[in-house]
Amino acid sequence: MLGVYTPGADAVRLAFFSLFALQHRGQESAGIAVSDGEALKVHKAMGLVTQVFHEWHLERLSGHAAIGHTRYSTTGSSKSFNSQPIIVQGAHGELALGHNGNLINALELRRRLEGEWGCRFETSTDTEVIAYLLANAPGPTWEARVANAMPSLQGAYSLVFLTREALVGVRDPLGIRPLCLGRVDGGWIIASESCALDHVGARFLREVEPGEVVVVDEKGARFHRWSGHDGRHALCVFELIYFARPDSVLAGKRVYSVRMEMGAQLARDYPVEADMVVGIPDSATAAAAGYSQESRIPFVEGLVKNRYVGRTFIQPDQRLRDVGVRLKFNPLSEVLSGKRVVVVDDSIVRGTTTPHVVRLFKGAGAREVHMRVCAPPIQWPCHFGIDMVTRRELLAANHTVEEIREFIGADSLGYMTIPSLSKVVGGLEGSFCHACFTGRYPVPVQLEMDKLALERR
Repeated sequence: MLGVYTPGADAVRLAFFSLFALQHRGQESAGIAVSDGEALKVHKAMGLVTQVFHEWHLERLSGHAAIGHTRYSTTGSSKSFNSQPIIVQGAHGELALGHNGNLINALELRRRLEGEWGCRFETSTDTEVIAYLLANAPGPTWEARVANAMPSLQGAYSLVFLTREALVGVRDPLGIRPLCLGRVDGGWIIASESCALDHVGARFLREVEPGEVVVVDEKGARFHRWSGHDGRHALCVFELIYFARPDSVLAGKRVYSVRMEMGAQLARDYPVEADMVVGIPDSATAAAAGYSQESRIPFVEGLVKNRYVGRTFIQPDQRLRDVGVRLKFNPLSEVLSGKRVVVVDDSIVRGTTTPHVVRLFKGAGAREVHMRVCAPPIQWPCHFGIDMVTRRELLAANHTVEEIREFIGADSLGYMTIPSLSKVVGGLEGSFCHACFTGRYPVPVQLEMDKLALERR
């Protein structure tokens, strides 16, 4: 998700290349909306960024401001009508919105907007709910309107939205999902991760603060902190473990360095005699390098990844995850045969990938496979933007560590502990959301929520 405001320049090409850098955050659909000062135009479709956009699309999307989005569905199904950015018409004119996160009160808000304001919804997403709320919020400025809307929004929301005159970025009061700010070509760029800025030569300024609103228009940039912000921070720690790209900066730290230290901590917590360390590419590569450095066991690329499969964890349903795993990896039998291997992975969520990976190593002749996992056991669903919404799906919620070891077929299994993770990231309680490990949510939620609740409505 990103927004660019570049007076006198063609914003859509900057948006396209920045969006391409954020492809890892969503692979179901892609879209860009632009403003030329007179009207909003949008192009979006199902597929990857390079499948959705061609030169003739970019030529038709001329304007000085643009927002872009790649979708990973957490509310509403993976269908074209749910692709973003979403454009709505409200009391303040047209508004195009891109959203990263998840509202936990979307159904309640939608009923209210239908009843009180007569809003007619065309999607089954919480994003459209947010769009209508903002497009009709009272207040003389966008800072005031966002401040009036924020008390109604419960959950996680990093937003970029576009009007004819302005680009606006918003981060929820807990900062659960990332958002950052930069300068480019005399203009401004707002993006989910700093890697999007690097790819277009933008200068990273800082991360947007929890509860902060950034408004960019012809007068420049203005910054407003919502008065209801209580000083708490709850960045999703899973961003550091898996979701974000390793070259991004989150919570003031380079993600690659954090993951290397995760691997080193695993080596200290779970030493083992082995011949090599292999990381599951790509999200665990840095952690495997850290494990190797700390343990002085050689790091080896024993598994080749098909880089055109995508991230199986963020596929929209279990059948597609299973197919993706089978196509995703191929072991190097000449490297692994007869060896004792430490395999480092970022997480075990549903148990889809890991048993298959262990079988690949054993089938390639590995004598022993010792699994080391950067995330503590995931026992609770996420309601704030990661698609794991029932405890039935979660392997560690229903099995002991020893049972999981037997299930995946590893010779040993070591999970990062919560105290060790706290040591690596610099504190958990009050600074990161770790509810998927502990069940302690930064915002009170129902124990079970329905991803398709708005669709059934």
